[in-house]
Amino acid sequence: LFWLSLNVWLFLKTFLLYYQGLQYYYLHQMLGLGLCVSRASASVLNLNCCLVLLPMCRVLLAFLRGSQKVASRKTRRLLDKSKTFHVTCGVTICIFSVLHVAAHLVNALNFSENYNEDFPSINAANYRGEDPRKLLFATVPGLTGVIMVLVLFLMCTASTYAIRVSNYDIFWYTHNLFFVFYILLMLHVSGGVLKYQTNLEEHPPGCFNPNKTVRENMTVPKAFEESFPDYTTEHFPEDLSVPEPFVQNNFMRICSEEPKFQSHFPETWFWISGPLCLYCVERLYRYIRSNKPVTITSVISHPSNVLEVRMIKDDFKARPGQYIILHCPRVSALESHPFTLTMCPTDTKATFGVHLKVVGDWTERFRDLLLPHSNQDTEILPIFQQRRYPKLYVDGPFGSPFEESLNYEVSLCVAGGIGVTPFASVLNTLLDGWKHFKLRRLYFIWVCRDIESFRWFADLLCTLRNKLWQENRPDYINIQLYLSQTDGIQKIIGEKYQALNSRLLIGRPRWKLLFDEIAKCNRRKTIGVFCCGPNKISKILHKLSNSSNSYGTRFEYNKESFS
Repeated sequence: LFWLSLNVWLFLKTFLLYYQGLQYYYLHQMLGLGLCVSRASASVLNLNCCLVLLPMCRVLLAFLRGSQKVASRKTRRLLDKSKTFHVTCGVTICIFSVLHVAAHLVNALNFSENYNEDFPSINAANYRGEDPRKLLFATVPGLTGVIMVLVLFLMCTASTYAIRVSNYDIFWYTHNLFFVFYILLMLHVSGGVLKYQTNLEEHPPGCFNPNKTVRENMTVPKAFEESFPDYTTEHFPEDLSVPEPFVQNNFMRICSEEPKFQSHFPETWFWISGPLCLYCVERLYRYIRSNKPVTITSVISHPSNVLEVRMIKDDFKARPGQYIILHCPRVSALESHPFTLTMCPTDTKATFGVHLKVVGDWTERFRDLLLPHSNQDTEILPIFQQRRYPKLYVDGPFGSPFEESLNYEVSLCVAGGIGVTPFASVLNTLLDGWKHFKLRRLYFIWVCRDIESFRWFADLLCTLRNKLWQENRPDYINIQLYLSQTDGIQKIIGEKYQALNSRLLIGRPRWKLLFDEIAKCNRRKTIGVFCCGPNKISKILHKLSNSSNSYGTRFEYNKESFS
């Protein structure tokens, strides 16, 4: 709402500037409101084309998200809205682009029909009645504008949820057309079609030019024109009184020269040059950082089509909750995909890993390269088979909201299915040591459709629980596992999972009762709520986090989405 209000205010302010500005008087007489609407929408487009790139500067966001860089947790939580802000800017660009295009279509028609013979320099058309289509397809601003509309249409339609889910490749390839869009944008604004008057003092708009009037009304014989060719160019004598008809209007001003017009300097360059250079520098840095392939140490096939990949990379550091981007040239030369770290490197071990669910073409091809016999649920030790693995490049790590889970005294982590991955890295970190973190109580809720999915991190949960019991802190973590779909009572297979079987519940969580119980046990505290799962669960948790309770407990909601 704030961003919408800001854009509307900027639009109206620029509209009034061009509507009331004397320097645009003659251009406004020719184009009418089309001038005001086109320039007002252009100012909004400049702002949003400038800011839409900043949320995509992932290295910058990860740097700012570090607790030492931004001390305020509230400010750090604003960084979690980066994706929402990017989408908002994109939608704003689409809306005001439609308005901008419509205004310029009217302008092209007015340039042709209202051709000003007195001031030919402000005309975009060459003569009255020129085909407006020539202005659209035979000029640099017109042609680049048409191509930009097509590029923007492809980017917007391919960004819809349905296309992203059904065919991510289309979204990825079309979204990378943004670079073409920005090149065309810089060419588009360099045409200088719309001009403003520079000599307002010498020629106030609507003023009376006596020299022009005398020349138009006086008939000079040919002989005088040949003998005195400069006669008609003399200025009106200053000591000669102006005829009475010319001064009967007390508000009429005398102009001393013809109006002069000049094109605006392309302000869009100022708006987009900084963010575009910042983004390009970051992409270059990311390319250099990820140019060396990682060493894959092991690949594990888990139940329910989940693959675990463990890797080693020199000087790789990451915080729990962060994610990386994997690029495998043998799978796709251009495609890269983000995956949340489930294991972070520590001072004692350099291994880090990810869990990925095999859905879609990319993950299927990637699995087939890593596990030629993918039906075997065994771990591959690559000491003598390392060369069989394809080259894999890692870009990152990058920040996510889940980094904050260790910075609350009490945290509630809710996972749905494979959405457990960001919390796995948090649990692994706590296994290495929990005393130096602010976190003192963790509520871990995991909802799955089938019993086999719990085996992805069953060993980790059992090991962490046993360690906390040995350290006399059994209340540090509260584990609740929910099996949402079942034909009867089921258990996680294995004697060592008996502790988890006691925490396994059939059905879905009763969220309202859960929040009330947590609020009652943690009176007057601030609890961080973290969710990675379906939107249905996310909306429920968001609503409950914003609702009040009688215990003075405050819930702060954080979310990560699958798409």
